[in-house]
Amino acid sequence: MTLKLLRYCKANDWAGYEPYDVLNSRIFSALPVLNSRLPRLALTQFLKRSPVNVRSLLLVPKTQNPKALGLFLSAFVNLYRTGVVTDHGEIHRMVERLVALRTPGVHYWCWGYNFPWQTRKDLVPRWTPNLVCTTFAANGLLDAFEQCADEHYLNMAVSAAEYLLNDLYWASEGSVCGFGYPLPEIHNQVHNANLLAASLFCRVYKHTGQERFLIPAMKVIRYTVTQQHSDGGWDYGEGSTQKWIDNFHTGFNLSALRSIGQTLETTEFEVAVSRGFQFYRSHFFRDDGAVGYYYDRFYPIDTHCVAQSVITLLDLKDLDPNNVQLAQFVLDWAAERMWDDKQGYFYYRILPFCTIRTSYMRWTQAWMLLALSMLLVESTSQSSELERPAASGMMSC
Repeated sequence: MTLKLLRYCKANDWAGYEPYDVLNSRIFSALPVLNSRLPRLALTQFLKRSPVNVRSLLLVPKTQNPKALGLFLSAFVNLYRTGVVTDHGEIHRMVERLVALRTPGVHYWCWGYNFPWQTRKDLVPRWTPNLVCTTFAANGLLDAFEQCADEHYLNMAVSAAEYLLNDLYWASEGSVCGFGYPLPEIHNQVHNANLLAASLFCRVYKHTGQERFLIPAMKVIRYTVTQQHSDGGWDYGEGSTQKWIDNFHTGFNLSALRSIGQTLETTEFEVAVSRGFQFYRSHFFRDDGAVGYYYDRFYPIDTHCVAQSVITLLDLKDLDPNNVQLAQFVLDWAAERMWDDKQGYFYYRILPFCTIRTSYMRWTQAWMLLALSMLLVESTSQSSELERPAASGMMSC
């Protein structure tokens, strides 16, 4: 399955459709009357929810996404460590693709989405750098640095962290702080954004010793931990329109906190991790291996949630000896119901009365390749005869 998915992504040049890419349609330039807030929102939601993919009819092109490339880069590092990928040049070529998609005209190394997207209030232009794209790209670069010892990769990741610190980080009096997202001037408290950026800061601090990254990281981590509910869950954010709890953002929080604890060698946040993991396990997993999207209602069953469930279970495997087995169980469920074996890709979503079989390169394929690669790393680490010594430490490419 891993090799089939890898071949599918490579055959498509790592490019594909996006759930939110309708504004890439050339129809918006041909019919300016549609290019306003309400039509943009309506068409985005229609295309995202449609069981039939009509993007080709709407003249929406397949494109490469920087966040997807960052995920692919991390997956390639894992696959190289396990011996599934034997050509280390694949890692360098993926970095080159990230370099090509860097947001132009900005001093820092940073990245934005390959499509314009309409939020409830604001239109975010194509390629506008943001925290999420930049963080996943930078983490991929750090993974590549830790594997290949190429200082250029570290320098790019440090520059990305500087962008987050200098352009997006904000703090008010007291403990309230966060990062501007999706635009620098929007000062909100989105918890997964806080922890994703803080986790990156901690990794950069570990490699550079620069405390200017550590101090704001600890402040946003501690703030977000105080916003955890007593049952272990987090709202997506603290804004009035952000009061929902879903699978993959909760998974982001837990995986980021675990990474932070391991990177800094601290147990300060272990109570929050343990409480959050108990919430995660009890609210998002069905007995048959299916995983839900929301904590209080199960559908849709989304492949992004499948992938993040596998990743989070593996990241927190020390909390439950059954986590690795459950991660494989979740993957087996999705492979049976959401995998197109003939074409080699995963479907988008299962709804109560239908399955949306659209292939999304970032939302589904990149995340699933990363999850599969992590399972392979876990399987390799448990083997008594490791074929590649690189799995246990840095090895020059």
